[in-house]
Amino acid sequence: MARQSGRSVAEVFRNTVARLGRARLHYGHGTHNARDEAALLILHVLRLAPQPLAQQADRQFTSAQTRRLEALVARRIREHLPAAYLTREAWLGEHRFYIDRRVIVPRSFIAELLRERLAPWVHRPVRHALDLCTGSGCLAILLAHAYARASVDASDLSLGALAVARRNIAQYALPHRIQLIRSDLFDALGEHRYDLIVCNPPYVTDARMARLPAEYRYEPRRALAGGGDGLALVHRILQAAPQFLTRHGMLVCEIGHNRRTLENAYPRVPFVWLETSAGPDHVFLLERADFPLRRDASVRGMHARQRLARESGRPRERGTNRE
Repeated sequence: MARQSGRSVAEVFRNTVARLGRARLHYGHGTHNARDEAALLILHVLRLAPQPLAQQADRQFTSAQTRRLEALVARRIREHLPAAYLTREAWLGEHRFYIDRRVIVPRSFIAELLRERLAPWVHRPVRHALDLCTGSGCLAILLAHAYARASVDASDLSLGALAVARRNIAQYALPHRIQLIRSDLFDALGEHRYDLIVCNPPYVTDARMARLPAEYRYEPRRALAGGGDGLALVHRILQAAPQFLTRHGMLVCEIGHNRRTLENAYPRVPFVWLETSAGPDHVFLLERADFPLRRDASVRGMHARQRLARESGRPRERGTNRE
């Protein structure tokens, strides 16, 4: 019989919140504050899925559980290691995923949208879907759950990420429906065509990368860094995606806080911004027919006009500088 520590979950929770609150920690890897993180660590030690901790308030911690929690909290404070890397697990809704430092901690708003199968925007059958930049494979697995008749491809350039994804796909018994492909975006996808492509690519700007808190520096840099404007990969995706979409195919892409930058770069593209728990500015949907024919043709033309204006001594056209 496990030896009881004499401390209830409610008491352990209060003490853990106080310890985390005194430390200079940053959150954002599935939790947003010390209370959320304390609850996550306690539930992990109790081997319970996410749930209101009040349901366990009177439960007694065992001595072994107390030692395990103490070790996790001490490392979290000392190393600033994200809790998800400490527990080797991350949750998106009711779905648990194994993770380690080969992949970023899953936290995509697209996961929220897949709970309702992207309704009402995606209303045609999805037979073939792609999770581009799959990382841990979490969105590929959620795609397979959302669209029970769909075959899913999951691509990533990182061999380490694909190994983690393979483990998660096996955990959900989905190897027969999800195919892993090593690819630099679309390069290795051949003649494949998809009714739906989802993507949570790197989108952190160079300026923000330089200021990232310690917690984020544990994640693979390649999975975060999006170049000067944060959209280096997004530009490539927008140019290549149409040839990999079916006639009525759609791209759903997450881009962080870069909505204004994207709209300035493609002023004529009718992006549809999807409502998430963080608002309507983080995830866009684009139908195949609405993709830009060529990258930034209007902006390149603007630059040419500005150059000619400078050379001729005329002032720059007003209202055309969208950089």
